[in-house]
Amino acid sequence: MPLTLQQMRRNCAKARERMAQARAEGWAFGAFNLDDEATLRAVVQAAAAKNAPVLVEVSQGEVDDIGLDNVRDMVDNFKYQYGVEIYVNLDHSPNVEAAKDGIEAGFEFIHIDVSQSNHDASDEEIIAATKEVVAYAKLTGAQVESEPHYFGGGSNVFEAEIDYEEVKKTFSTPEQAKAFVEATGIDTFAAAIGNLHGKYAVPKVLDLELLQRIRDAIDCNISLHGGSDTPGHYFRDAVKIGVSKVNINSDMRYAYRTSLEKVLADNPKEYSVAKLISKEVVAAVQAVVESKLEDLNSAGKAVV
Repeated sequence: MPLTLQQMRRNCAKARERMAQARAEGWAFGAFNLDDEATLRAVVQAAAAKNAPVLVEVSQGEVDDIGLDNVRDMVDNFKYQYGVEIYVNLDHSPNVEAAKDGIEAGFEFIHIDVSQSNHDASDEEIIAATKEVVAYAKLTGAQVESEPHYFGGGSNVFEAEIDYEEVKKTFSTPEQAKAFVEATGIDTFAAAIGNLHGKYAVPKVLDLELLQRIRDAIDCNISLHGGSDTPGHYFRDAVKIGVSKVNINSDMRYAYRTSLEKVLADNPKEYSVAKLISKEVVAAVQAVVESKLEDLNSAGKAVV
């Protein structure tokens, strides 16, 4: 059932208050991708087990498969069933209209990422689109996230090693971050400090000194995308510096696929795949989520 505007505003106000609290207290929200009911269940059960607040997020692919209103309803059903603190983020929304749809569906967090769909988008185009979404988000109070450039990688497993000399060319700078935040009025800046979407042949290396300089330069929230395959000590330090949100996807998908392959191989005559997923796959994904919640210092921080 669709939320009323009053309910949306109440949810968004609480989410905004909690993001500020996370930054002040030195912890961060884990933002975990929702691919299907099984991954949502894994995230919610992890949140319940760790008494941690969480975000679940969908990108355009999941929106096309599931639907914005269905995502909202699924999350709310699990929220009330398990009694957890949970919010929804529209991740990498490719254009203004898609972002507005997420706002109207009652998502508490909106990430507008014009450069994701158009790698050649100009600074002016990115700023203009972001400003339009920021203005429209006042309808509900949803928090808007963005960045001034394309963020590399993808939600997959990559065999090639990371070419950090190339990656460094896309790093955020304190000056760039400050100018972008001031030009757009966003609530959350997505920083690039060595974090990349996906899993790679070697663990990622984050430039925490750069993160500190970005934190000193801007007063809004900071998020880190591409949190998979990152040693946990980076997260523990990042939340102390002031990161309030970290996105996790590929680690969950890897656990999902590898555990599913194993349980299918171990049970060749079981044709109720949903039963196998419920028994084995959800637990594997849940374990990944729980480990991230510990690294982000959000365990025990839920307010229901």
